[in-house]
Amino acid sequence: MADVKRVVLAYSGGLDTSVILKWLQTTYGCEVVTFTADLGQGEELEPARKKAELLGIKPEHIFIEDVREEFVSEYVFPMFRANALYEGLYLLGTSIARPLIAKKQIEIARKVGADAVAHGATGKGNDQVRFELSYYALEPEIKVIAPWREWDLTSRTRLLEFAENHQIPIAKDKRGEAPFSVDANLLHSSSEGKVLEDPAEEAPEYVYQRTISPEAAPDKATYITVDFEKGDAVAIDGVKLSPASLLTKLNELGKANGIGRLDLVENRFVGMKSRGVYETPGGTILLQAHRGIESITLDRGAAHLKDDIMPRYAELIYYGFWFSPEREMLQALIDKSQEFVTGQVRLKLYKGNVEVVGRSSPYSLYNQDLVTFEEGAVAYDHRDAAGFIKLNALRLRTLASRDRKIG
Repeated sequence: MADVKRVVLAYSGGLDTSVILKWLQTTYGCEVVTFTADLGQGEELEPARKKAELLGIKPEHIFIEDVREEFVSEYVFPMFRANALYEGLYLLGTSIARPLIAKKQIEIARKVGADAVAHGATGKGNDQVRFELSYYALEPEIKVIAPWREWDLTSRTRLLEFAENHQIPIAKDKRGEAPFSVDANLLHSSSEGKVLEDPAEEAPEYVYQRTISPEAAPDKATYITVDFEKGDAVAIDGVKLSPASLLTKLNELGKANGIGRLDLVENRFVGMKSRGVYETPGGTILLQAHRGIESITLDRGAAHLKDDIMPRYAELIYYGFWFSPEREMLQALIDKSQEFVTGQVRLKLYKGNVEVVGRSSPYSLYNQDLVTFEEGAVAYDHRDAAGFIKLNALRLRTLASRDRKIG
């Protein structure tokens, strides 16, 4: 790809992507355009602009965009309608951010006439797959540069040497080996590597970025309500909030109550197992709340079908197939199921736990007259159950009769 003329780089302003920026200039002799997304990672983004300018990027080729509302409304909320968990536990905080970043890079590439895009994901991880599948799904002929698969800067020492040789500013705390690597956005933070590489060892407390420990959480429970409309959370304690503001508020509540920690050994798409420490305080509350409102508004068949397809849906997101037809097909099914998922859930937050303690909906399928042990107003003839049971037992009785004959 020596003929690359202009490349859009997913740029954080950190050491790795700053080295990548200069490496692209020196290796490909191309013009670099930077894109920095505010996904709610909690860091100031203006330093990224200043660093890009220092490295010779034209002001008109530095793109910084606040995408928090789009991130939550168009990516996080659709995923939570599915109650998506990868391998039964992981709330997919890193996975769900990659397609949005890739989409913005492609949009900028079209705007500035770039013929290539680049990312800073390593050759061992999932993110390279997520970025590149998204690029190709949106722009089939785009050229993709993945420096970690090409260059010879294979150690932290060589990376620092390259930075010093090219006058790239290095934060003081980056001069030594970082204790672990962190990725963050409004939904979660993830920590991997170094002190976390031995799965037999408990993660030290300093690893946690977004939550206090459950032991340090208040001794008194916090009660909140979350209102839903068609499967999406719209209000907390009766106060309507935008998607990003609502998730921010849930994050604050989760952090204060030690909610949302996960220590997980997972199976990466590229084939290896990895250990990560994830913090998803608001997302953990949101998942419980959503399942709570679904419990009274979804028909049994619809609810069980959703649970059946959820692992496949979650896997598609984890593997990077957000823009695939199969994910969109499943999304249409999931969104259809949410037509009447409207109402309010009351939650109890206490020392790392989230408990649904109340739920109500104008579309509730819960009928107290049907389930009461007292005399109900709705007719339910107990004798009908005998025929129902006998019909369902027919095949079991047939099997038992055969087994008795041959036994």
